[in-house]
Parts: sequence; C-alpha cells; structure tokens
Amino acid sequence: MLNHDDIWMALDRLALQFSMTPSSMARQAGLDPTTFNKSKRQGADGKPRWPSTESLSKVLNTLGVDFEDFATLVAKKNARRLGLTLGTRVPLILLEQARDAGFFDGAGFPVGEGWSDIRIPGVRNDHVYALQISGDTMMPVLRHGDRIVVAPNEEIQCGDRVVIKTRAGEVMAVELAEMNVERIETFSINAAPTGRTLYLKDVQWIARIVWITQ
Repeated sequence: MLNHDDIWMALDRLALQFSMTPSSMARQAGLDPTTFNKSKRQGADGKPRWPSTESLSKVLNTLGVDFEDFATLVAKKNARRLGLTLGTRVPLILLEQARDAGFFDGAGFPVGEGWSDIRIPGVRNDHVYALQISGDTMMPVLRHGDRIVVAPNEEIQCGDRVVIKTRAGEVMAVELAEMNVERIETFSINAAPTGRTLYLKDVQWIARIVWITQ
C-alpha cells in the first residue's frame, strides 16, 4: 500500500538523484516552486496532503523517469537493495574552465581529464556535457550554481541559446540572433541584453544549450 510519507520521501529522493531541491524540481516541471515544499505536505487541519497526479506526472515526464522507477523509490528498501540510479551522467566543469586548453577538441566535444560528472534528467544524447555557472552576470536566466547542458552535435537555429568559444579562448553563453557564412549576431543572456557581432573566422566552435538545471 502506498504510504503518504513514503510518497513525499520518494519525491525528495528523486530531487536528490538529479542534484536538485524539491523547489527547483517543481520549477523545471512548470509547477509552482512551492508545490513540493514541506509546508504543503499537511493541510491546515493537520491532515496529510498528497501530491496531485498531475504534478507527479509533470515531474516524471520532465525528468524522463518511468512511473515504475518512481515506485521503486517509494519502496525505499527496494531502492537501496537495487541501487537504483536515474538519469544520465554527463561530464561537468565550470564555465570559466571551458576557456582553458585541453577540455575540448576542435569541434567542441569534451576530451581530457579534469571533468567531474552530474546526473541529468531526460538526456538522450551520448555527447552532451554540462557547464556550471558562477556569478550573477547572466541573471535572471542563469543564476549562480545553475548548470547548462550543451550538445555539440545538435542542429542550431536562430533563437537558440548557445555556447560559443572563440579562437582567442573566450567562452560565452548567449542567444543566437542571426548567423550567416561570415558572421554571428548574438544577444547576451541577462536582464539587459546587448548585441554582439562575431566573425566565423574567429569562432572555434558553437554548440546548442539543450537543458538548464537549477
């Protein structure tokens, strides 16, 4: 039988599996950030309050987790025995480290040592990697501690958020406004976006941002 405490504990475990808080997990699924807060787990009358089927479904779909795996998390003894792991582990470095030599090949794929890793929900691409943001220069889109998941082999279109590395070693996360055979027009990702032109001859690689985990 499903137990109220076990259901909520399984949601906490699910967030932990993906290095999220329950609030950020709810936000990723398009829910109110307080949906899974501890204060929402009891009603004003003290009676247990259960998560809705809709909110649970949205979270599982967003994270790419089957209900059967979630049920295993509910059965905490089984989860420990089976060593259940969810999501895909991808390489991770700080965005600032991406400027250094030795982390990428000429096409922007991760190589070499010095990478750690993180478990990312819903990943179906074996070639993605993650960059962790530090500082607040890209607020409110990207905050300190956020991780962006980058896919070098994904097709890029105008309007996409991308990571660009120049031949001079500069690395930036920006929005792609326009691209032709000679140059790239970009907008910065922050509260006051500014435009910038880059010539393709000065660009080492460009890769699409496919996920932001908070």
